[in-house]
Amino acid sequence: MSFEGKRLVIVGGGAGIARQIASDASAAGAEVIRAGRNPAALAGRGVRTAFADLGEESSLKALAHEVGEMDFVVSLAAAPANGPVATLERDAVRRAFDAKVTGPLMLAKHFAPRFRDGGAMVLFSGVAAWRPAPERTVMATTNGAVAFLAEALAVELAPIRVNAISPGIVDSGAWDRLGEAKAEFFRRTAEAIPAGRVGRPADVSAATLLLLANPFVTGSVLHVDGGGRLG
Repeated sequence: MSFEGKRLVIVGGGAGIARQIASDASAAGAEVIRAGRNPAALAGRGVRTAFADLGEESSLKALAHEVGEMDFVVSLAAAPANGPVATLERDAVRRAFDAKVTGPLMLAKHFAPRFRDGGAMVLFSGVAAWRPAPERTVMATTNGAVAFLAEALAVELAPIRVNAISPGIVDSGAWDRLGEAKAEFFRRTAEAIPAGRVGRPADVSAATLLLLANPFVTGSVLHVDGGGRLG
């Protein structure tokens, strides 16, 4: 896929998936801008950085003004509010919805007038929406809402295309917090899903670029989970 002459804005996602998308899109010819709350941490070869906080609409309005006309927007941010329902804090739940739902909706509000012809958005959902589990109620709900948000925006913003990616367990760096237990977790995950392995950032990046490039796909969720939702 060639992205020559295209401008791609990636919002959120400090781990390996966002970096992989930025790298692959840049290699395909795109001008890439990565935006987040800590721009210095997002720097990469051939990548511009900018400030954005999905919980602050004013920063998204400023980002849209700074970027100007563009072709593609990808929103990857997440702020998990995991734990038993009885212990959930309202502010944590609000931040989770800001990252996954409200923030991307405000992105659409401020960026929609600036899309060039053939423009597209990709939002990030996740397998938890299709495989809810105890202490993951907020994660399941926010990820599920992303799927419906993509459908609704695809209708309202047409001809701008809007789709969602739903990754499964991916070795993106986010699981490094498990330490020595990571290998065993990945082994059990691989054994439990049809693909027989956990995902790689390149798997998710390839799917994301496909959704950005394909002019006849909109309002869809692409599951990049190795069949994890089927078990």
